[in-house]
Amino acid sequence: MKIKKILVSQPQPATEKSPYFDIEKKYGVKFVFRPFIKVEGISAKEFRQQKIAIQDYSAVVFTARTAIDHFFRLCEELRVSVSEDLKYFCIGEQIALYLQKYIQYRKRKIFYPESGRVEDLVELIQKHSNDNNFLVSVSYVHKDDLISKLDENNINYTKAVMYRTVSNDFEEGEAFDYDMLIFFSPSGIVAMLKNFPNFVQGDIHIACLGPTTARAIREAGLRLDLEAPTPNAPSITAALDQYLKDNGK
Repeated sequence: MKIKKILVSQPQPATEKSPYFDIEKKYGVKFVFRPFIKVEGISAKEFRQQKIAIQDYSAVVFTARTAIDHFFRLCEELRVSVSEDLKYFCIGEQIALYLQKYIQYRKRKIFYPESGRVEDLVELIQKHSNDNNFLVSVSYVHKDDLISKLDENNINYTKAVMYRTVSNDFEEGEAFDYDMLIFFSPSGIVAMLKNFPNFVQGDIHIACLGPTTARAIREAGLRLDLEAPTPNAPSITAALDQYLKDNGK
């Protein structure tokens, strides 16, 4: 089956310099950016109910760009001044680089595993656990390998709910004629199956970013055709480029 139309379950990139558009030209495919979920930030009032004082923590842990966005949003709404000494622990390089949107990257203490694996992030956190208290930014409903690994290793941390994900429902009769679906979170899988409870994969290719999402796809009884990151493809677009080269026709 030739891959012609690909659904990316994320908002459309803000710039035309995105690698997705290079792939479109290179392989003659069409990307449709249509999130299965949408993110809503919790209010400052809701956050205060958790009785968490952000300024009391010396390190913060991020596994997603969304978590970064809502951490800094809440800091602004709560009028919390983010210390220049705050340490940042990220699941991978791409997430770490996203911090540049809010801080002077080179002047801060930022840690991330080259592998992008949860186990290696926890190992990094463990190395710094004696002299830091960690704040982990999470969604309201989450099934997170990181949390379980932190518990397994008896690492002292506080889980801070900063946003929630809700299903971004399809309209009745909306076309679903894709050759490939790309997912970025377990919530996306749940939302897709909510919209299409009788979904049959058949020849549709499924790709994802991250081991947690990969596990959710398999647990849903679906076939996972492409998983990123890999040693040779650190991003979903790099992995997709190689996949289309090998399987696109």
